[in-house]
Amino acid sequence: MSKWLFLLVVVLSFVESTFAQKFDGLAQTPPMGWNTWNTFATNINEKLIHDMADAIIESGMQDAGYEYIVLDDCWSAMDRDANGNLVAHPQRFPRGMKALGDYLHAKGFKFGIYNCAGTKTCAGYPGGHGHEEQDAKTYASWGVDYLKYDWCNTKGADPRERYTKMRDALHAAGRPIVFSMCEWGGSKPWTWAGDVAHLWRTTGDICDVWDGKPRHKWSHTVRQIADSQVGLEEFAGPGHWNDPDMLEVGNEGLTPEESRAHFSLWCMLAAPLMAGNDVRKMTPEIRSVLTDRDVIAIDQDPLGKQGLRVHADDQHEVWLKPLAGNELAACVVNLADESAEIVVDWSKLDKMPDGTFRIRDLWQKTDAGTTEKPFRATIKPHDVALLRLKPIEASRRIEEARTAQ
Repeated sequence: MSKWLFLLVVVLSFVESTFAQKFDGLAQTPPMGWNTWNTFATNINEKLIHDMADAIIESGMQDAGYEYIVLDDCWSAMDRDANGNLVAHPQRFPRGMKALGDYLHAKGFKFGIYNCAGTKTCAGYPGGHGHEEQDAKTYASWGVDYLKYDWCNTKGADPRERYTKMRDALHAAGRPIVFSMCEWGGSKPWTWAGDVAHLWRTTGDICDVWDGKPRHKWSHTVRQIADSQVGLEEFAGPGHWNDPDMLEVGNEGLTPEESRAHFSLWCMLAAPLMAGNDVRKMTPEIRSVLTDRDVIAIDQDPLGKQGLRVHADDQHEVWLKPLAGNELAACVVNLADESAEIVVDWSKLDKMPDGTFRIRDLWQKTDAGTTEKPFRATIKPHDVALLRLKPIEASRRIEEARTAQ
């Protein structure tokens, strides 16, 4: 290889490593926010977003960590403008996306938007294929902070190629934007997307059904999705998360117990927490689920580990999640259609670390003994016990330090 050819290879490698990347430092914990789709689908407009932002603040959700408000499909006009630019739907968003982004930023939120790697979005609006650089600059000019990028109308395209192209366009546009891939898990993105996106869908769409028959042929129940995440834990971590889809907490197809179990499992999975209910109308019980700081802390734990299922039978499951400070979270799920007393013998659980732990029941807000004895609880149908386990030795050192003071 000649000297000049060698230098050219070095320069090209430097350029690729400098510019062909996602933004670092984003989504160090799973993103939290609210998305329009699960409740409103195509029926979105500027007033709805303003009202929902106010409701998220008033409910305490913003203070609990829900920072992204994400417009899903149907926000744009049916066609691009004469210069090929995306534009807001003139009737639904008459003041445009820049004004909406400014409004959300002034309220303390971050602004999320949707598009698709295909020629059209899933609802038939202009897609991003062939316009990646142009669209990325548009999003940056509007103050977008989060892009959900879908996979409809792609006609056999290579997901890695399409999503990498959008990643590079976002980076070149210069505004740090969380990149959320919504490819539905068909190409096993957890195996390749760690340097492309900050999160990637691992499954098809969720619906507000706990178990049984999904609402649509393309949708999946909460239990189907949770169980499909088994084995994916090694691929998740700060800045690169498995995404088992948005939350159905509080939507009409789930009982309050099922909503609590759904939320608990997503926290155990270190999943993005994107609420999808009508926050203006939620009950106090659902609000208490979505804003429980102790439970959210399991999802947002800085260690960034996804939980794993360590026991499963026809009646119940047990999941464990490593936490910072050698702590653990444990989720015990009653799969039965009636209340049941469930016993967890810690000594028989796979992956249970050595040592004794104090147990705190996060939903009941009570201490529940230690792991020296089996844990027993009567759990309602399709409900959970969510536990935080703290090593006794660590607890003893903390208490000794307090006494010394």
